[in-house]
Amino acid sequence: MSDSSSIAPRFGNMKALLGIVAGAGASYGLYKLLSSGSLRKSRKGTRTDSPDVSAMKIQPGSLLAKVSGLDVVCARPVTSKTVDVASAGNLEPKHLKMLLSCLQTSNKQEDKCRILLTLGNASAFTINQNLIREYEGIPLIAGFLFDPAADVRVQSLNALNNLSMNIENQEQLTVYVPKVLELIETSPVNSELQLCALRLLTNISVTDKHQHLLKDSIKLYCLCLL
Repeated sequence: MSDSSSIAPRFGNMKALLGIVAGAGASYGLYKLLSSGSLRKSRKGTRTDSPDVSAMKIQPGSLLAKVSGLDVVCARPVTSKTVDVASAGNLEPKHLKMLLSCLQTSNKQEDKCRILLTLGNASAFTINQNLIREYEGIPLIAGFLFDPAADVRVQSLNALNNLSMNIENQEQLTVYVPKVLELIETSPVNSELQLCALRLLTNISVTDKHQHLLKDSIKLYCLCLL
């Protein structure tokens, strides 16, 4: 296969992913988007495709097609059955992998925020919490705690907050406690960034197992709660 035909699917998938994250809301936005009304009916007829476009891997009726709202171009009439999508919990493993891959290569602040927001909403579901851990997504998401943009750090913390509701995930999250404490100390008082960091520490310290990590920062923690 030529380089041009192999690049087209990649751009097609990335365009669809950006469509997914663009539809994400501040709180379970993806859930509201997908459950707000009946799904659109597949368009009748076909289009004439170039070799590059016909190589796209987005299937008509798939989750990517529905959420992105993009027209799906195919080389033959649409025959796939309509898939009922109830919430962000119905994201398939391959979609999570694609989001994590896109997050890893994204350079734009807006794209980072949208992808992190979508992953955060998806992380409200146990099955996705486990999958993201298995796909080594926790270190990737936590890496954005060091991003220079405050908005990106906030979305990273929000995603980690949902991921921290999983006991196994907490084991991986403990290594980022020093950075979270730093964010609490250096962020403006009562800012969204500081509050998100405090929530993450609260979730991690729910069990006795990890409370010792905060013993040297109890004073700071209490002052922020005043």
